[in-house]
Amino acid sequence: MDWHIEREHGVIGDWPNGEDGEPVAPAFLTHVSGNALDIGITQSMLTAFGIPMIFRYPNDGELGAVILGHAGGGTDVFVPETLLEDAKNIINTENIIEEEI
Repeated sequence: MDWHIEREHGVIGDWPNGEDGEPVAPAFLTHVSGNALDIGITQSMLTAFGIPMIFRYPNDGELGAVILGHAGGGTDVFVPETLLEDAKNIINTENIIEEEI
């Protein structure tokens, strides 16, 4: 898979560069099923902590996103590989909250 990162093509946030000056490779974070609200919640959580992301719509989901406003097959979320562990911890906060209760 070849990645071409441009702000106007779906990158949300400031994508970091590696030591070589090239953009850090994207790493798969999660698949979000459901409607636009579900992806909006994930996007808000990552944005709050300054983690940039890329959305991809598997199985021709881009067409559904255009016609219906959301991809029926869900959305894949990618983050810079250098921030993957932080992003996993952020979206898995529900486990921490349940343990505290």
